Amino acid sequence: MANPVTKLRNTAEEFKIKSPKDKKRFIVDSILNNALYILMLIFVIYTAIMKPNFLSLGSLANLITQVAAYLPMALGIGGCIVLTGTDLSAGRVMGLTAAVSAVFMQKLDIPNRMFAAMPEPSVPWLLVTLLVVLAIGALIGLVNGFFVAKFSLHPFIVTLSTQLITYGIILWFFNLNDNNGTPFGGLSDVYMDSVGGTMFRLDNIGVPVYVLYAVILTALMWFIWNKTTFGKNMFAVGSNAEAAKVSGVNVFWTTVLVHTLAGACYGYAGFIEGVRSGSVQAGTGMNAECDAIAACVIGGVSFVGGTGKISGIILGVVILRLIFVALTMLGVGSSSLYIIKGAIILCACALDMRKYLVKK
Repeated sequence: MANPVTKLRNTAEEFKIKSPKDKKRFIVDSILNNALYILMLIFVIYTAIMKPNFLSLGSLANLITQVAAYLPMALGIGGCIVLTGTDLSAGRVMGLTAAVSAVFMQKLDIPNRMFAAMPEPSVPWLLVTLLVVLAIGALIGLVNGFFVAKFSLHPFIVTLSTQLITYGIILWFFNLNDNNGTPFGGLSDVYMDSVGGTMFRLDNIGVPVYVLYAVILTALMWFIWNKTTFGKNMFAVGSNAEAAKVSGVNVFWTTVLVHTLAGACYGYAGFIEGVRSGSVQAGTGMNAECDAIAACVIGGVSFVGGTGKISGIILGVVILRLIFVALTMLGVGSSSLYIIKGAIILCACALDMRKYLVKK
């Protein structure tokens, strides 16, 4: 048996030989893996210098409000990405459920009310509306999950199909009763106050009630992901579906339920969007899934599968909204925002794949 002292000395000598190279590789890998965060930090510092109001309490209130509005969809689509998939129908589902929410909660005395037979908006009816839009979102998610799990279709194809179908339903819905595509407005005070009412103010900027709802939803999703058998099964299927199946995990139902839960989150996002926009149009929710996907990837939810945290999704949403708030304050146009958004998604996915290949 080798002398422990000699073995320790040999190990130390080997470390001395390899350490400079390993140290250099470690530094390079760390910079590349966190390049997006580093660039974003530099950009935030630059914005704070150019626009001092960027760090004001009013700006913070605006950021919190936007994060609360965009977080539900990211929480839903995050589970689909954990399963190595995605969901292109998310934005249209949000648009449909926002339209339904608006129609259900229109005031009685507006001249162009969509359905005159709808009851007067009240708190009980508001809860009914919430349950209806959650059910609509969950149903579309169930369809997505069924076709992905049953026929082994790629989620890109399935959700692209349901995206088109859902948009067709939206256009049909907006043309009912001779509405002719007119936006749904005239939302009741019960709806606006219960969801969008001010909880408190920061520098005279109101923070709405749905921020509290977003906190509750986030806590619920964290519990589902981390403390339930379903959550463990989701990560197992995302890591290796065949191994999970051999281990006794019901891959079919896990996939279906992940997409169903995601759809319910989109439905909730639509419920909030109705208040946030104040007037729902046929184009509401268009491309909203892009923001959600970008936030998830920035937050470390890997398209490789089986990797992701709720805290990472929150961080991703915060970073993304922070960037867009900064760009708006710097006077960047909407067309440029789309270019930057696409570049962020591309870079985040490329860095994510690089991490996977390095580990492999």
